[in-house]
Amino acid sequence: MKKNILLTIEYDGSVFHGWQRQPDKPTVQGHLEQTLSSLLGSSITLNGTSRTDAGVHAYAQRASFAADVKIPVEKLAMVVNNSLASRERGSFAASPVRIVKAEEKPADFHARFDSKGKKYIYRILNAESADVFVRNYVYHVAKPLDTDAMRRAAGYLKGTHDFKSFEAAGGTPRETTVRTIYDISVTGDRNIEIHVSGDGFLYNMVRIITGTLTDIGAGKIAPEQMKAIIDAADRSAAGHTAPPYGLYLAEVYY
Repeated sequence: MKKNILLTIEYDGSVFHGWQRQPDKPTVQGHLEQTLSSLLGSSITLNGTSRTDAGVHAYAQRASFAADVKIPVEKLAMVVNNSLASRERGSFAASPVRIVKAEEKPADFHARFDSKGKKYIYRILNAESADVFVRNYVYHVAKPLDTDAMRRAAGYLKGTHDFKSFEAAGGTPRETTVRTIYDISVTGDRNIEIHVSGDGFLYNMVRIITGTLTDIGAGKIAPEQMKAIIDAADRSAAGHTAPPYGLYLAEVYY
């Protein structure tokens, strides 16, 4: 009898070409589907909540699949993680993907369509010198940033708005570009973190928000200009797009 399984997944996005399966390129979805299909003896298709881009990381990506799972659900994460680790080279190698949790859901549950919102974290290293050991995990900005100005600007983003100014071209067509940001915060000085949660996000929306806030912190844009940027509903009104490697999918809400 088939079970509907929800996985919570963390991964290092620096070694993958994003979440979504692609021919001849390593992706998180493809990597996991191969492992699960081999373990369970049938072809597995994962329904992921967020199609993270190449270089983007996750603490809590969610994906569901239906299959005849004979392994006890409470042991599934351990079994999959052992199999993932065994695929890496060297006796001390660790997998860049790990199943945090596996749980059974009702038959009609869908990880993507039942999602009520997400939370992302963006990390910035604001220091004169870069750190070679975190180059794939933070956005290095050498110029000192005014985090107070960034916080003031971030306040304009809270609530329900048309976020078309923060949508990159090339994403999946949307019925509307109106979204609701539940909360957004800017913390730290040298190690800056931007936390943003909302009911949904447009293509590259968090990265464009981050780039705009970084431009504001650098004095290129006034904090009070954020309202006009939102109202413009025009991508050219906002700041640059921050690189993918500082971005983390932190949580999915149901």
